[in-house]
Amino acid sequence: MAKITVKPGETVPVSGQYKKPDGNEVTLVKGEPAPPSPKSGQEFTLVDKTKHKGD
Repeated sequence: MAKITVKPGETVPVSGQYKKPDGNEVTLVKGEPAPPSPKSGQEFTLVDKTKHKGD
């Protein structure tokens, strides 16, 4: 799987746990905008995709 990153304000492509720039994790939902980050140019990186029945 390719590394998935999302910039603040972008639409989240895949639901799951994302690592924030400060090292903590946050749950982001597919189709929703990513929250703001503390500094300009930072991104959220997908670390664990949400699992669904049948996956």
